[in-house]
Amino acid sequence: MLTLLFAIMMIGVFGRMMGFAIRLSWGFLKVLLTLVFLPGIIIAGFASGLLYLAFPLLAVVGLFSLISPSRGVSRGYYGQNGYGPYNYR
Repeated sequence: MLTLLFAIMMIGVFGRMMGFAIRLSWGFLKVLLTLVFLPGIIIAGFASGLLYLAFPLLAVVGLFSLISPSRGVSRGYYGQNGYGPYNYR
């Protein structure tokens, strides 16, 4: 009975760790795709003469970046209200 309880707890702990690892690797993959591979694909398409592929891809990514909301980078740490660790009132 104690072995079964230990196995259930071990699955719970390592399951959480596995979920955290998957979320972390997904975040790294998104950053890597956004900052490295997408500009590389656009530059390689432009350099190799695939302008009919590079320009529409650049236009779609540019429009998406203009339309999509910012993730808090331009609004500061706590948003627009100004209450944060560096905004003293």
